[in-house]
Amino acid sequence: MEAAILIAFAAIAAGAGIFASRLEAENSAPRTGLAWARIIAYWVFTIPVAFEMAAGGVWDLLKIEYVRVVLTHLGYPLYLLYIIGVPRIPCAFVLLAPRFPRLKEWACAGAFFNYAGAAASHLLAGDGAGGWMGPLVLAGFTIASWGLRPAGRRLEGSRPTDGVRAVAWCVPALIAVGMLVVAFLTLPKGGPPQ
Repeated sequence: MEAAILIAFAAIAAGAGIFASRLEAENSAPRTGLAWARIIAYWVFTIPVAFEMAAGGVWDLLKIEYVRVVLTHLGYPLYLLYIIGVPRIPCAFVLLAPRFPRLKEWACAGAFFNYAGAAASHLLAGDGAGGWMGPLVLAGFTIASWGLRPAGRRLEGSRPTDGVRAVAWCVPALIAVGMLVVAFLTLPKGGPPQ
C-alpha cells in the first residue's frame, strides 16, 4: 500500500514538474522531442531526490525510531539528526522551485554529499548492499538531476569552455598535491592541547 502511494505520488509529481517546465519555457523557442525527453528524465531523477530530502528531513527532526536505530548502529550521536535534518527540507524546495540556479547548485551538492556520506557510513559499518545501495542510487540520481537540469535552472556560463589549456588544470592540481604533502609533513604528535 505504501509503495503504491509513493509510486502514484512520484508519477503525479513528475507530471506536475513537466507541466511546470512547459510553463517556464512558454517564452522560449519550441522544444524538440529530445529536449522533452531530457526534461522528463530530469524530473524522473529530481522527484525522488527532493522527496527523500523532504521526508528524511522530517524524519530526522522528529527523531523517529527508524532513524534513531540507524544512527545508533552507525555510531553517530543523535544530535546529528538536527544538524542534517534542518537543511534537508529547504534543499527539497530549492530543487523543485524554478530559478535560483546558485542555490540549486548548493542543494545538489548538499544532497550528493548527504547520500555519499550515508553510503560510505553504511559501507564502513560493515552493512551489506541493502544498507549502502539506496543512498548510492540516490547519489547517482542527484548527479543525473544536476546534469539534466534545463537551461533556466543552470548558472550562466556554466557550460564547459573548450579553450582551457592544460596548464590551467595542472597548476591547481600541483598546488593541491603540495598541500597534501605539507599536511602529511606537519602531522601533529599526540592529542590536542588541554
